[in-house]
Amino acid sequence: MNNQVFSCNEPEATFELGKSIGGQLRSGDVVLLFGGLGAGKTLLTKGILGALQYDIDEVTSPSFTLVNFYKTPSVDVYHIDFWRLDERSDVAGAVGLYEILDSERAVTIVEWAEKLGEFSYDGRIIKVRIEGDGDELRTISIECTPNEE
Repeated sequence: MNNQVFSCNEPEATFELGKSIGGQLRSGDVVLLFGGLGAGKTLLTKGILGALQYDIDEVTSPSFTLVNFYKTPSVDVYHIDFWRLDERSDVAGAVGLYEILDSERAVTIVEWAEKLGEFSYDGRIIKVRIEGDGDELRTISIECTPNEE
């Protein structure tokens, strides 16, 4: 996944972009999702999980649970939502993020990643920035670090 920008005119396009991302994920990857309320972060996550052969009807926003766990045939997906947490607190510690990252099968998807502040990790980080919402054009930029050769 190189740095790319996509325009999604409808929710289905956001879902399909999620499937494209999901098809390229591997254990140890962290997907950081940035975007406002209604931007499509959970919809994109449903696409990612669809590509990983998980029932998308079972994928919900973890706004109140903070972490949802989805076991797929290839990886264990931890879907985290920091929306309800105060960015001045230790949001990573509140959900056990570093323990999750130690798991060999983990793929971690974080909604409201801006609340993490500075975040460093030895594995691959995919930053997804979503501008717009379901009522207008979504512009979605994807940045992968470290960049792949």
